[in-house]
Formats: sequence, structure tokens, C-alpha cells
Amino acid sequence: MTSSDRFDVSGKVVIITGATKGLGRAFAFGLAQAGARVVVSSRKPDLCAATAAEISDKTGTETLGLACHVGQWDAIPQFIEAVTERFGRIDGLINNAGISPAFTDLVDMTSEYWDKVFSTNLKGPLRLAALAAPVMRDGGGGSIINISSIGGYRGLPHNSHYSASKAALINLTEAMAAEWAPWHIRANSVSPGPFVTPLLEGMGRNTPGGLEVLASAPLLSRAADPDEAVGLIQFLLSDASAFITGADHEISGGRR
Repeated sequence: MTSSDRFDVSGKVVIITGATKGLGRAFAFGLAQAGARVVVSSRKPDLCAATAAEISDKTGTETLGLACHVGQWDAIPQFIEAVTERFGRIDGLINNAGISPAFTDLVDMTSEYWDKVFSTNLKGPLRLAALAAPVMRDGGGGSIINISSIGGYRGLPHNSHYSASKAALINLTEAMAAEWAPWHIRANSVSPGPFVTPLLEGMGRNTPGGLEVLASAPLLSRAADPDEAVGLIQFLLSDASAFITGADHEISGGRR
């Protein structure tokens, strides 16, 4: 195997949640351009279908647009079954879907609000991975990538629900890696800093000048384009990262 072959993802079946916008959309396009067969998923069926068709038209790669609300526990088995029925295997899962609600003080937090964030940001990735893992095992193994955030590295004021869910996702990833290593499944987390996505723009709107503050925080003094994260994702899905599991990979432009 040559060094370039190690990065090959052609033919791999990769599920990407939150794939119709932001980082997820960039992952879907980038992996399809590299030859992977991508499952484009988000909550809206029409948008999934349109995005999948656009990717297929531009890359010539087989795609599937399939809606799934990852915050709904009981909706996920049918989703995994549909993917398996279509492709017969699952080689990669990118748990990218997540929400970042408006800033809320701890004293104002409600049970409903807390549960809403954790259902999407933590329980969804758990459920998807737990159902996809046996399919990966039966196909010889696979790679799970959970998209966390540098916001999970420390508790953030007024944003405890988000930072706690992302910290828990990093820890959950380590558990996945430990439990599923005998199945030849690798699990890693990726923690982005500021990328120009609807999520970042939404966070920036929570405070006056917030977007400018977030974009100026990295050592590189800018927010990144989502395409700049695709290389790391392809690496973690490929044989080039065959000895990497249970690790968190920061992609932040350098934290000050």
C-alpha cells in the first residue's frame, strides 16, 4: 500500500448527520469527492434529498438523502435499518448534528431545556453509534467520529448545557473506543473552534459583537471555512489513522 492509498475512502459508506449545512455539508461534499458513498441526514426530508442529489450530480458518487431526528431515540433504529438495506454495510459514522441554544444562566435552567440539548448532542450520537457498531463489526470494522467542540474543554458561563454536553461526548467517545476495539471499530472525537457555520453565527448573535469576538479568538485570528475540516475527517475514516482511537482532535486555529 502506498502512502496515498492509506488516505483512500473510495467506496466506503459513511453516514453524516447534520449534513445539509455547515460542517456536515462540507464533510458530505468532501468525502463524496474522495469517492465515499455518503448518507446525507438531517431533520428535513426535502432538504436531505436535495442536498444528496446535488452532491451526486457534482461528484458522480452514490448518495442517499435520509431524514432522521437524532434527538428522537425511537426514530433511529429505522434509520439505521434503511441505510443497511440500501448499502449492505456501514463503514463510517459522523455524529455531527448538534444544537447550541440561546445562552441561559444556571439559575434559570429548566429540566426540559437541559434534556433537549442532551437528547441531540449526546443521546443521539450514543444511539446511532450503538446501532451502527454491530453493522460495522459484521462488515469487518469501521470508524466513528463524534463532533464535539472546544467549548467542551471547560464549563462556559451562560452556556453550561452546551459545554457539558460536548464534554460528555468526548468522554463517551473514549468509552466507545474501549468497548468496540475488539470489533475493529475506532472511535474518535473532533473538537472544532470557530468555523463559519450557521451554528457559529447563531452563537454570535447571542451577544453584541459576539461573532467578531469568536472569530478573533484563535491564534490564526480568523474563523475557518468548513472545507478546512474535511482533511481531518477523511484522515480519521481512512487507513492512514488505523492506529488512532479514543482520541480527541482539536481543530481550532490555535487557542490563546
